[in-house]
Amino acid sequence: MNLLMICERFPPEVGGLARSGGRIANTLGRLGYNVHVLAWSRQLPPGVVKTKQEDNVTLHRMGRFSNWDLTLQHSLNVMDWLHAENQFDVTWGHYLQPAGFLAVMFARRANLKSIVSARGNDVDQLMFPPGDFARLKWTLEGATAVTSVSAELAAKIQLISGEDFKVSILPNVVDLETFSPGNPDVQLRRKLEIQEDELILGFSGELRHKKGLPFLPAALAQVRRWRPACLLVIGEIRAREQSALSAFAAEDEETAKRIISTGHLELPADVATHLHLCDLILQPSVWDGMPNSLLEAMACENLVLASDAGGIPEVLTHGKNGVILSKNHLNHLGAAIQETLELPEAERNKMQNAARKSIQKNFTANHEEKALEMVIRSISQN
Repeated sequence: MNLLMICERFPPEVGGLARSGGRIANTLGRLGYNVHVLAWSRQLPPGVVKTKQEDNVTLHRMGRFSNWDLTLQHSLNVMDWLHAENQFDVTWGHYLQPAGFLAVMFARRANLKSIVSARGNDVDQLMFPPGDFARLKWTLEGATAVTSVSAELAAKIQLISGEDFKVSILPNVVDLETFSPGNPDVQLRRKLEIQEDELILGFSGELRHKKGLPFLPAALAQVRRWRPACLLVIGEIRAREQSALSAFAAEDEETAKRIISTGHLELPADVATHLHLCDLILQPSVWDGMPNSLLEAMACENLVLASDAGGIPEVLTHGKNGVILSKNHLNHLGAAIQETLELPEAERNKMQNAARKSIQKNFTANHEEKALEMVIRSISQN
């Protein structure tokens, strides 16, 4: 089977969307499918396409134009060329808009089958203004198969397209060899200029509004009134949201200085090494799908405190393998952090051990391979 996957982001770009796209494409290639990926890039001149073989896929990067209208029209031309060369059987849009929309449009025009993947807040963005509800509905109902990263997101899709509308669950998964328990690296702690007496509150991924940026600085300030602490952002802070931190720094400069960002870490092993430093991992999402970063922290046996946004409760059970704080009560994040760290050590250790076991049970590469094969089988029979 020849498959063309369309990705708005693809490794080494940052974020869970890029990482999941790269992982799924390579898994499909490893399973024996002939996978081509069309990914948009800001690093190339508009319209320019560069092709190379990466692991198990053939990757075509196309330079984005200044607006999506031009980008999508040129992308259709590129897809015509790729299809003429490779005779695809299936298109796969990784994220509903614009990748999913384009995958369905091209498939219908070329009489192919199509798969679209809902990965996080793509449904929310299109459901509500200024989103395009009609485009969302057309994309979902025009696809041969629809996948979702969580049952919660699948329920939203069925709210739009009917309770009998079939959605296959394709959750994120973790490399358990890379993300495993480990001792803190003392030299790394010194390199980051974190004091010996400081608590390390960790956040992993690209920090932005939907991931809880509005609540983290104030929570850190509250914790620091209890004991010395810092917030270690294992990743980047989205550039256009730096203004929120600047405003906080104007009011509380000392706390703002204890927000430490590593910048983008390309190697997953480096992410794991930083996770091992943390006393508590925070995932205070306002809305979300099924965060890769949460699964990775749990696989490392970190103690985790997360909101109940999106598919997080499908991974985390309060008091069993972590702590959940309602997304409606994120203004109490500081108090929740203190309460969690004041739990008896035996209780915290029990949750940490259970966290990794729950990932081993449900979120491994084997689970993803089986789910992908079921999706491919379903469209072959359709």
